[in-house]
Amino acid sequence: DAPVVKSIRAHGCVVVGKANLHEFAYGVTSVNPHYGAVRNPHDPSRVAGGSSGGSAVAVAAGMCDWAIGSDTGGSIRVPASLCGVVGFKPALGSIDTAGVIPLSHSLDTLGPMAPDVATAAAAYSMMTGESIALAPVRAPRLGVPAGWVSGLDAETARAWALVSDGIPEVDFPARKELFDVGLTILLVEAAAYHRRWAAECPEKYGADVIGHIRRGLEVLAVDFEAALLALPRLREQAQQAMENIDALVLPATAIVAPAISAGSEVREPLARFTRPFNTTGQPVVALPAPASGLPVGIQVVGRSNAETLAIAAWLEREWRRQA
Repeated sequence: DAPVVKSIRAHGCVVVGKANLHEFAYGVTSVNPHYGAVRNPHDPSRVAGGSSGGSAVAVAAGMCDWAIGSDTGGSIRVPASLCGVVGFKPALGSIDTAGVIPLSHSLDTLGPMAPDVATAAAAYSMMTGESIALAPVRAPRLGVPAGWVSGLDAETARAWALVSDGIPEVDFPARKELFDVGLTILLVEAAAYHRRWAAECPEKYGADVIGHIRRGLEVLAVDFEAALLALPRLREQAQQAMENIDALVLPATAIVAPAISAGSEVREPLARFTRPFNTTGQPVVALPAPASGLPVGIQVVGRSNAETLAIAAWLEREWRRQA
């Protein structure tokens, strides 16, 4: 067992199965050429999101109390958003990733997926041994990163208008730079891990994943070095931007679950708002917005794991009270 599995077993958890996912956790749809597409429980013609799509569906369908996911560019938060469950990406380094096939060792994070914030917090405690108390909080100081939220589809825009009403915009590092730096690091580190297999048996990979690996092999060393050097600066800027607020609030994805038949055009709008926070390393909870129709997820981006979970629980209660 991986250390995280040993930890949850020690807390009395029973592992009921392994879930399907995007091949090698390298994608945001969980359309898997080997084991089939993970279907969205709200509309089986649509994707569940990825990469941890099977975990999200298992929770949404009531197959388990909670599930483990991994998140390198949104792989917990994207499927949580599309399937209408809670996903928690803890701060980078919070959970031991030993025993997990890596995607990008500089960015990989494990976390729980659950039906509500309280269960996600309890699951996180079992994964780490860290006690998390969802203590009542005063109305938190919230902000929307200025200039970030754009290009939403109609259903996401309606939900976002409802939950963002009255929340001011705040300065935060540019979304594009955070996205591009994280993507460059992921591409190179994933290619390094898969290099031998990609050379010896490329036909065993799905077309999208082998394409990503080959793209990573073409990244220039100077560009990879520049991305690594940018990390501490961007993380410091993100910390400074949080000094006068308790949490950022923004959509988890720009679109609701697309059709399984959709092409590569859905990748960027699904990862647009999640990947930047793998770059900053901040803790993020994705939770369902109070919306009708297909699920829409909202991200709560905080400073510490406990505080982020507490603020997400506060928002969850407020939305239920207003419903």
